[in-house]
Amino acid sequence: MQHIRLFIALSVLWAITQNSFAADTHGDDSEKEFDPMEMIMHHIADSHEWHVVSYNSNGEEKHITIPLPVILIDNGLHVFMSSAFHHGEELVKKGDTYYKLYHGKIYRTDASGTIAYDDNHEVTNSKPLDFSITRNVASMWLSIILIIWLFTSAAKRYRGPPSAPKGVQSFVEPLILFVRDDIAYAQIDKHKADRFLPFLLTLFFFIWINNLLGLIPFFPGGSNLTGNISLTLVLALITFFVTNFSGTKSYWGHIFWMPGVPVPIRLLLSVIEFIGLFTKPFALMIRLLANITAGHIIILSLFSLIFVMKSIAIAPVSVLMVLMMFMLELLVAVLQAYIFTLLSALFIGMAVASEEH
Repeated sequence: MQHIRLFIALSVLWAITQNSFAADTHGDDSEKEFDPMEMIMHHIADSHEWHVVSYNSNGEEKHITIPLPVILIDNGLHVFMSSAFHHGEELVKKGDTYYKLYHGKIYRTDASGTIAYDDNHEVTNSKPLDFSITRNVASMWLSIILIIWLFTSAAKRYRGPPSAPKGVQSFVEPLILFVRDDIAYAQIDKHKADRFLPFLLTLFFFIWINNLLGLIPFFPGGSNLTGNISLTLVLALITFFVTNFSGTKSYWGHIFWMPGVPVPIRLLLSVIEFIGLFTKPFALMIRLLANITAGHIIILSLFSLIFVMKSIAIAPVSVLMVLMMFMLELLVAVLQAYIFTLLSALFIGMAVASEEH
């Protein structure tokens, strides 16, 4: 499923890029041509500011954005708001060093803001250590606040006398029971599963809510957090450490010296099993990253066809296909949270399973 979605995303993106390139070769209006690649990459990439809304004033397009804190470590700690860059049009001087915001990244420059390139057109300017609060980080904090609110609101209903679920409780309780019974208890021994249930619940709700926030086309949504490899890498690493630090003696014995197998075969299988320790979290990381990013690319690519083709006739078809993809992405949002949590529970269950004699 994820391979098909990624192939479609890349195919549509390639097609509109070719149309855009062809349009750029006609006349002197190339600078005014809509660039779908730039729009899509701008959406799926992180940013040092949070875009709220754009509007047209006296023929000039203006943007309302929320500046976010920039935190740099470069011969000391430098903290300032991203609005100091004025959308990358101005330099920021701290001490004797100038900083420039260029394509979403902060580089050291000279007083004139020179950006140098190598033969492969890669920027060669050095970068400071950047611990800024970017749009993805702010979106992550928003999701954490939503999760805390969901669970605390539901928990208050359990403090009084038992009653029928209602409000937030009626929404959260079935999901918690689903994760407990159909994921945790189904993959992990019941007398051990409760120890990992808080982790699995947090994993499921964190991924699902961030997937949904990424589908909201206006502020405070639109961030591609779960399509960011840094986040999926960290989630996969957490599963990796929880799994292997919880592994029993039998689990490690079956990896490095599996019983009942001839010694030459053991040596071969132990290498394969050791590699498998790392391929499992790697698959978790790529699966979530590819599916969420592909969904964003497909939706934006289909929407961009209206502006690339410059025909009102394509608009109904494009909008209909976008709506269909959006409905599919709502399913994918919960499906990817379920798959990530299910596989994490499966790996943990294999690591803590009691040895059968």
